[in-house]
Amino acid sequence: MELIQKWNRISLVKRIILGLILGVILGLLIPSASVIGVLGTLFVGALKALAPLLVFFLVMHSLARHKGGSGSNMSTVIVLYLVGTFLAALCAVVASFAFPSTLLLEQAAENSAPGGIGEVIMNLLTNAVSNPINAIVNANYMGILLWAVVFGLALRSSGEGTQKALADISDAMSTAIRWVISCAPFGILGLVFTTVSETGFDSFASYGHLILVLVSCMFFVALVVNPLIVFVCIRKNPYPLVFKCLRDSGIMAFFTRSSAANIPVNMKLCKELGLDEDKYSVSIPLGATINMAGAAITITVLTLAAANTLGVQVDFATALLLSVVSSLAACGASGVAGGSLLLIPLACSLFGISNDAAMQVVAIGFIIGVIQDSCETALNSSSDVLFTATAEFRNRRKAGRDMGY
Repeated sequence: MELIQKWNRISLVKRIILGLILGVILGLLIPSASVIGVLGTLFVGALKALAPLLVFFLVMHSLARHKGGSGSNMSTVIVLYLVGTFLAALCAVVASFAFPSTLLLEQAAENSAPGGIGEVIMNLLTNAVSNPINAIVNANYMGILLWAVVFGLALRSSGEGTQKALADISDAMSTAIRWVISCAPFGILGLVFTTVSETGFDSFASYGHLILVLVSCMFFVALVVNPLIVFVCIRKNPYPLVFKCLRDSGIMAFFTRSSAANIPVNMKLCKELGLDEDKYSVSIPLGATINMAGAAITITVLTLAAANTLGVQVDFATALLLSVVSSLAACGASGVAGGSLLLIPLACSLFGISNDAAMQVVAIGFIIGVIQDSCETALNSSSDVLFTATAEFRNRRKAGRDMGY
């Protein structure tokens, strides 16, 4: 027990870095020891299992206890999500024009993809009204959010006993998630081991330029665009908040490669930042669904790379339209690993690129996904907390209160 207590007193980030280093070493030295990778599978599985229940009960409890007339900043959060996603797509357009990429379209992919923006929107609406039990079982966060809101509003007039029961269940879910997150170093060790032992580092060489454009765009958005948005809102140096979100949320999301699985991590970070639980318990799961700056970058860069490869001439006005379409499509990307890739054919259709060719681009996306999807999810998930905090700090600034980060 004393050893466990000493281990827990070490910063979680330091423990994760230790797990990362050990994962790389073990992956290089004993790649056949696949049992080590089970740690990563169990860790991500536990997060994904608890996250839907956590979101459902936290949102429902927050709305059930919400008092009429109290302030809300959800409209500000949603605007920040949408603006951040669009600016990310625009940065990807500029980068693709400045450093054009080409692809080797040789592989075929067997996945199906949406046929148009109408289908994406229809899928979102259909998911939102799906059976609430199925929504929780299948981690359908649009459905979870909708029904949590419905039940939360319906329970506003419930008795004290019901409110207490909801509070106790929410607390129990939060405690269970904290226990799982404390195992993160071992989960990261397993995830890194699997990546290094199965793919190594050589498989990315032929796509180095494409990866460099994608990752550079994501870093630019994370370190330049998002801080500018935050500064405009709170009129204060944004980088302490930006770096905290990247460190505490982005690192974990990089390895889990799932915005949905990272929801509990973001909830914990919001609590550490002193944010209002009534607000972040709604905005964080919503962000995992619609705040997809990284996905917009992926869709835009790979679509323009396909156009370059096939000799399709793209003017800047059309590319600007692509930014809008990519932003809307990104909002329909699922909060799981690789969720943005199947929306690439939708963007490719703007330029008359056949679905067969577009699905080959999707296949390339899965090849580079270990890097691309990890960076994408880190950007998406960390900015969920960043924009949630920005909206609340903006309100505090207007009220003349300390922002506290």
